[in-house]
Amino acid sequence: MTSQTTLDKTGPGDRSPLDPSGQAPAKGLRGHPWFTLITVAVGVMMVALDGTIVAIANPAIQKDLGASFADVQWITNGYFLALAVTLITAGKLGDRFGHRQTFLIGVVGFAAASGAIGLSDSIALVVTFRVFQGLFGALLMPAALGLLRATFPAEKLNMAIGIWGMVIGASTAGGPILGGLLVQHVSWQSVFFINVPVGAVALVLGLVILTDHRAEKAPRSFDLPGIALLSGAMFCLVWALIKAPTWGWGAGTTWAFLGASVLGFVLFAVWESKVGEPLIPLGLFRSVALSAGVVLMVLMAIAFMGGLFFVTFYLQNVHGMSPVDAGLHLLPLTGMMIVGSPLAGALITKSGPRIPLAGGMALTAIAMFGMSTLKTDTGSGIMSLWFALLGLGLAPVMVGATEVIVGNAPMELSGVAGGLQQAAMQIGGSLGTAVLGAVMASKVDGDLAGNWADAKLPPLTPAQLDRAGEAVQVGAAPVTKDTPAAIAAQITDVAHDTFISGMSLACLVATGVAVVAVFVAMLTKRGENAEAVGAGAGHI
Repeated sequence: MTSQTTLDKTGPGDRSPLDPSGQAPAKGLRGHPWFTLITVAVGVMMVALDGTIVAIANPAIQKDLGASFADVQWITNGYFLALAVTLITAGKLGDRFGHRQTFLIGVVGFAAASGAIGLSDSIALVVTFRVFQGLFGALLMPAALGLLRATFPAEKLNMAIGIWGMVIGASTAGGPILGGLLVQHVSWQSVFFINVPVGAVALVLGLVILTDHRAEKAPRSFDLPGIALLSGAMFCLVWALIKAPTWGWGAGTTWAFLGASVLGFVLFAVWESKVGEPLIPLGLFRSVALSAGVVLMVLMAIAFMGGLFFVTFYLQNVHGMSPVDAGLHLLPLTGMMIVGSPLAGALITKSGPRIPLAGGMALTAIAMFGMSTLKTDTGSGIMSLWFALLGLGLAPVMVGATEVIVGNAPMELSGVAGGLQQAAMQIGGSLGTAVLGAVMASKVDGDLAGNWADAKLPPLTPAQLDRAGEAVQVGAAPVTKDTPAAIAAQITDVAHDTFISGMSLACLVATGVAVVAVFVAMLTKRGENAEAVGAGAGHI
């Protein structure tokens, strides 16, 4: 690999022995690495928080706007679809025009779309502006990583990414707590309005602090056919994953979209091998470490997001907790990610990513196995133990896999690499929810009728059994208002026991995924291009 030169578009600088890029160290606030980190963290916090905070607001939105359940699903699906499909292309835009510009546009657009959602009086407008949130969030996330890569020297990059990962983890896990408080004490609109002042702070900080860094070999043109093929393939893949629980995994429509996705990726690969300046140079994947980092991020997200999806239902529907209480019970997970991420960054800097990544996935596997043993009467202490262990295992993976992907890409492709990292995480999360959801549904469908009969409850018609199964899959008891108390208690016991059996199997599958990820982690290594440092080295 040849070393890359970073160009600071704010003007030429004198060479400094502390700055291999040939620039003078940044003076004052502008370009300062740690202030750059604070700035991008504020922007990234909005996007990460929105991934989970909105779920708490969905019931209130449904009631206030008279929306159907399918409409409410699109509040999440529209955002996720726009984000996942455009992340890599958005990263390329940052490589082409500069990550400072794309970050600032992303911040302004995301905050404006959030404010528009709060002012919306129909579900159609809410979904429309959620799509815009996803598009602007896609601009913001890879740009943040590109700015960190360009600003921090190699020996401090892991620590910076550790803090960056800590912000994402804390925001993701803290979303249900903050969302519950806002919805309960203010309104569902406040969940979105809160992004406006946060976005304003990020914009002011960005204008004052961020410096535009562009690599010497930054792209000068756009691969429009490549963008179209990749976007189409990603859309078909994500759409199939979103709709599979409704259509069924064996449905022709599901497989048609999955087949179209595979065809799209094949055509994209063929085109990229022929075009002069491709969207994603396929040579990137000649790096075994980078490829392993992408796969590892997918596997981590499958285990983490897929498993955690059922835990929220377990806490609220089986243990009867409020959204705020459920969020508080997840604090050990959040806390260990906050503490563990910067520590993992320091450890990876000293020892390299391989052992911390493998160890982190091993801890994740142990935690997921522990979560498979949860029962209807498991106490908070045991739950907290497994949640804390999960956070401790995830911290080095969030940090290390990100550094492996971004650090093994050339500087001029840091935005694309950041997009790859985020896309891998989004696709992994979708796969985890869809695949583990299918495991849960299959287990519930297989056990519910027998458990119902064993409890000597009144028999159900096939249609009634299907409706009962849908409720049990989220831990709810299919009890009507006129059901006698004794029968209702029996139904609740059957529903919870059946849900627990499904969740246990899903967590065991997640455990297996995490074990596979341990071996993938052994293929990673420190970024080959980490020596290309940014202009702020003299500050550190």
